[in-house]
Amino acid sequence: MMKILQIVPSVSLVYGGPSQMVLSLSKAIASQGVDVTLLTTNANGDTGQSPLDVPIGQPVTQDNYKIIYFSCSPFRRYKFSLGLLLWLTHHAQEFDLAHIHALFSPVSTAAATIARWQNLPYILRPLGTLDPADLRKKAFLKQVYGRVWEKPNLAGAAGVHFTSAEECRISERFGSTTKDLVIPLGVELPANDPPSVRQELGIAPNVPLILFMSRIDQKKGLDLLIPALETLLNEGLAFHFVLAGTNTQNPDYEKGIQEKIERSKLGERTTITGFVWGDLKWGLLQDADLFVLPSDYENFGIAVAEAIAVGTPVVISDRVYIWEEIEKEKAGWVTPCEIPSLTTTLRLALQNSEERKQRGLNGRKLALSKYSWQALAKPAAGIACQMIEIYRGILNDRLGKDFP
Repeated sequence: MMKILQIVPSVSLVYGGPSQMVLSLSKAIASQGVDVTLLTTNANGDTGQSPLDVPIGQPVTQDNYKIIYFSCSPFRRYKFSLGLLLWLTHHAQEFDLAHIHALFSPVSTAAATIARWQNLPYILRPLGTLDPADLRKKAFLKQVYGRVWEKPNLAGAAGVHFTSAEECRISERFGSTTKDLVIPLGVELPANDPPSVRQELGIAPNVPLILFMSRIDQKKGLDLLIPALETLLNEGLAFHFVLAGTNTQNPDYEKGIQEKIERSKLGERTTITGFVWGDLKWGLLQDADLFVLPSDYENFGIAVAEAIAVGTPVVISDRVYIWEEIEKEKAGWVTPCEIPSLTTTLRLALQNSEERKQRGLNGRKLALSKYSWQALAKPAAGIACQMIEIYRGILNDRLGKDFP
């Protein structure tokens, strides 16, 4: 039985889909007979929130895998944990391979360094941090950090896990040569259909619901979406807009977006929910007539995959890197990151309910075939089995024999 470590700075809901995905990945590969241990911290936001209320340093079994939480110390702001790194130093040789999620995060960087020093094979998943657009933020610091710390980690990795071909193509490697692995993320749908949320939010059944559900961040395209929606309102188009999300790292930006909406005519047609999860999250995704994400860049866009998985058509920018699949399968509409183009695309989608319905059906078919942890028709095509085969191939190459 393969013994796999998953390492991620946090799995708190407030950090969104990329972190939460590690829980679903661990569950999916554990269901296929892999021994999985997930190492993470109790980080739960960066602006004064209490840490996660979890046992510290003790294995907790859930969904057939083990998860061990460590306190953030001495740098809580950066989700750093000396305890996690000490544990890894003492136990690395008990595992066959580590899958490390996030670059430019001190605990992940140090974990990769420890794995490299201890000759433990490891895979890195950048989470979009190697995107040139992301590297332009704090550019000088990231160039220094990248060349000193991440370059040797990238060079020593058994593979770099990208979630789309476009992310792989454009990502910086700091001069290192890497083995690139392109495997998308999976969607884990709720066991039961969530209740409708329209009545709870006061949205009439016949009014199109436009949903934005993501981190309230400058890169997410709200500076395009808000004026586009204002234009459509001025044209007399009926709809209700739901803004769902938060930003624990930049609450001032979130507050500014809320105030901008409230001061405009759009405020009368908008519900601001804050962070959503559980039945409310899935109820919004299912009730929405359109899911919109006009991001400046997005290495995958897990919320996009979740929307199409429940049959909701999407309007996304051509900087959301699964746009080619969305466009090819007509699972929604794709637009450049420009206000006029986004406005035109939203107008077209709102005015054609039958086309929305058909694209929603196309999207659900796409999600079930390509973004499923366990593909029902062809189990070997499921993302969990693809990932296990990647692990097995790395270990076979390392050992020079077939790994069971």
